[in-house]
Amino acid sequence: MGQLKNKKVFITGAEQGIGFHTAKTLIEAGCDIYIHYFSGTEGPEELVALAKSLGQRAEFGYANLTDRDETTQCVNDAAEFLGGIDILINNVGGIIARKWLGEIEPDYWQTVIDVNMTTMLNVTQSALPYLKAASDGASIVNLASLAGRSGGHAGSLSYSMTKGAVLTWTRSLSAELGEFGIRVNAVAPGLILGTRFHNQHTTQASADETVKGIPLGRAGTSEDVARAITFLASEYDGFISGATLDINGGVYRM
Repeated sequence: MGQLKNKKVFITGAEQGIGFHTAKTLIEAGCDIYIHYFSGTEGPEELVALAKSLGQRAEFGYANLTDRDETTQCVNDAAEFLGGIDILINNVGGIIARKWLGEIEPDYWQTVIDVNMTTMLNVTQSALPYLKAASDGASIVNLASLAGRSGGHAGSLSYSMTKGAVLTWTRSLSAELGEFGIRVNAVAPGLILGTRFHNQHTTQASADETVKGIPLGRAGTSEDVARAITFLASEYDGFISGATLDINGGVYRM
């Protein structure tokens, strides 16, 4: 595994949950980091303080990543602060709401696509020149979902579709960017409790029922996912590319 000390990371949506704990783990591994946020600064402020206490560099900035110009500005600010970008973590995404097929309106459909896919396009395009310039190779890690593998629960049709697209995006991008020494991988978490996603959209009864079907007998944590992302991020000079790492306690086996 590559050494992460002094590597330059740009991560999206690191206010809480998986994004927050991934940023924390990367900081503890020695990275300098720029933290994108959309809905609150408490988490990013805590992460910046942690980095500074360890003698590392960290900053945070706001952007609506569905807006191309705001995204480009945020990524450029990150690259200027860090002196480049070696590692990109595309963490932003969400289910928006549970809607069954007959309830899906055009505006909702487009919003789910924009939040889960357009953001990833805007960020990755904006970061590409900096990733290409990384001297030892670069690493992109995209956040997918078990829903993109299995189709998800009822009411998550639109979300599951976009997360399946993230898996294909990852495979295609790895083929396209390999010549530049850029590795592209994804993680596909299953039931990860304690995140805004599940706090808003998963009932306790549903979570309990899902846990019954997990071979390891528990839900996952944000830290479980953060460790996996950190491993893939460290492969900036490695040979893993186009892969998806499933983090679901054994529910989905492939």
